[in-house]
Amino acid sequence: MVSDAEIARAVEVLRRGGLIGLPTETVYGLAADASNAAAVAKIFAAKGRPADHPLIVHLADAAAVKDWAQSIPGYAWRLAESFWPGPMTLILPRRAEVLDVVTGGLETVGLRVPSHPVALRLLKAFQGGLAAPSANRFGRVSPTTAEDVVRELGASVDMVLDGGPCQIGVESTIVDATGEVPCILRPGGVTVEAIAARLGVTPTRPRSDSPRAPGRMASHYAPETRVELAISGTLASRAIAALSDGLRVAVLVDKLPAELHPERLGRLTDRLVHIPLPRDMEEAARRLYAGLRSIDREACDLALVELPDESGMGAALADRLRKAAGQGDRMQ
Repeated sequence: MVSDAEIARAVEVLRRGGLIGLPTETVYGLAADASNAAAVAKIFAAKGRPADHPLIVHLADAAAVKDWAQSIPGYAWRLAESFWPGPMTLILPRRAEVLDVVTGGLETVGLRVPSHPVALRLLKAFQGGLAAPSANRFGRVSPTTAEDVVRELGASVDMVLDGGPCQIGVESTIVDATGEVPCILRPGGVTVEAIAARLGVTPTRPRSDSPRAPGRMASHYAPETRVELAISGTLASRAIAALSDGLRVAVLVDKLPAELHPERLGRLTDRLVHIPLPRDMEEAARRLYAGLRSIDREACDLALVELPDESGMGAALADRLRKAAGQGDRMQ
């Protein structure tokens, strides 16, 4: 439990331009005062993040949106009413006073209201917006525990609030709300199906002129170990081939195929690492990043995984797996 004294100390750190490791329901963020250009610049330095990559501003409630955005369409308010606090980011036309360092020089700004109680307590105490991308080195696996943040960024962070493991485990759904119809720029904790049900219209896919948004590079959310997407039904044979070549291989799968059981593999078993990835998509999302981090700790040479069905939360999971394997979409 994060104490009131810790929240007060975190507010002090933020007001003097420091960085906070912030728990959210999705992943841990690296938070700074979004109205302080020097503080926001520290985020980019700590992460090694390119300066033209926009940040998401976290707010205490939907009413604060008007302080950051303008020309807000009615459907954006309906989405906010339905899914905030929660794992959805809205891309909206920015107000002129929003810092360029936050928006990556774009005329849009990403906003969300997180549902994690610690994040909300801090935002309400701080009484301002917090720019908070995931608290990891740029392009690497996002952190889902306070320990991950410390291991990843160390002394670059002034303070980490420990809110326990993240409940969703993958980043927010990013919705471009600058057009007549919403466009999903990144699948996440709010499903496309849920958005379509709320609005009565199916969101579109990104266009060539869609705003830049976090997590849209071809390679992202990636461990040091090479990740390979196995064609359905071929994971076991691909693993056996790699093991036979002398590689240490991790397989991310709910249950090991019979061909990979010790009695079948024999001496090759010593180089096989099983990282359980449940069939339930919500549980798999919660465990994904911890699993990807464990691949590196196990000193594996290769990680194999099959893509899930891409309905519901499976869309977010497949998106992260593709990008971990360097096969995701590139930012426009």
